[in-house]
Amino acid sequence: MEITLEKFNAVMDQLERGEVRVAEKVNGEWKVNSWVKEVILAGFRLGKLVQMGPFVDKDTFPARQFGLEDGVRVVPGGSAVRRGAYMAPGSIIMPPAYVNVGAYVDSGTMVDSHVTIGSCAQVGKNVHVSASSQIGGVLEPAGALPTIIEDGAFVGGNCGIYEGTIVQEGAVIASGVIITSSTALFDSTTGEFIKRNADGRIVVPKGAVVVSGSKPVSKGPGAEAGVHLYCPVIVKYRDAKTEGSIHLEDLLR
Repeated sequence: MEITLEKFNAVMDQLERGEVRVAEKVNGEWKVNSWVKEVILAGFRLGKLVQMGPFVDKDTFPARQFGLEDGVRVVPGGSAVRRGAYMAPGSIIMPPAYVNVGAYVDSGTMVDSHVTIGSCAQVGKNVHVSASSQIGGVLEPAGALPTIIEDGAFVGGNCGIYEGTIVQEGAVIASGVIITSSTALFDSTTGEFIKRNADGRIVVPKGAVVVSGSKPVSKGPGAEAGVHLYCPVIVKYRDAKTEGSIHLEDLLR
């Protein structure tokens, strides 16, 4: 597929309107639209460096400008949403925060202060990404599934969700939890580790409540010295007590 500047701009406009997405759920499974990623990547080749106020970037990726008609609440204080990112009506961006190209942020979602939503990340409805957390970007390779946070999930402060991790609907990630494709995730309710999916990714189960933990090194000098490795732990699945602790006042929205 030949990607011209005209084609690139047309797809960027569709991304910003939410008409196309980098990834979408089809029959219960997340599928990547690699052609969309290919168009985004072409934008770096097609663009040229320009001065953007105090910044220098490719002219194909300016920061988005929002108006009242967009229905997005962008609180003053230094946030930026890059060209080709979708912010649904009813979403909120607290300052400072950054949403990168190809990202999709659905309605009712709060992007809190010092949050980064990485390139092509998909964030569902009514999600709270708490202060100083990072949702990692996955732009290359074009066929790689991005990091996904499904509807109703809660990501606590200072978390990092990276490398195509999928956080399923309603899951709660406690403050300070880091999850990557190589992270061991232990489910204390079953006594077993969560197995990676067919693509080698960690999938946090629906409604799981995950906190930071550790596991002992099983062999070698580390075991003899009593060394432990980082290991997030599912301590329970969402219940009424959990709902009360993460409830957001509607007045804030």
